[in-house]
Amino acid sequence: MPKKVKSFDEELYQKVRIVDLILFGINSIIENKEKCTFERLVKECFILFPGAFSFFQSPQWPDSRKLDRPLRTLRKRKLITGSPQTFFSLTKEGKQIAEEVAKTFRQRKLFK
Repeated sequence: MPKKVKSFDEELYQKVRIVDLILFGINSIIENKEKCTFERLVKECFILFPGAFSFFQSPQWPDSRKLDRPLRTLRKRKLITGSPQTFFSLTKEGKQIAEEVAKTFRQRKLFK
């Protein structure tokens, strides 16, 4: 059974670049032994970081457009592979960044 995902405090992630949040989201899905489809990634990013991935006028709804351009950037920078039609995975470099983001979140949580 997949583990229950809880959102982070907005103060923790508001200064983190959106591409890094997406890498963290992809890593979170993969570590949960799931395929990282586009739909699953939209859900994961919205659950973890609702303030960054919601519609401005309707913050209770995820805005998938906020992932479109950053995903292309990540693919161009060779940090991820895959596409919205298939599924996404991290390259070695992408995984390193995702783990650095996770470490930053853990450390910042300790200092709160």
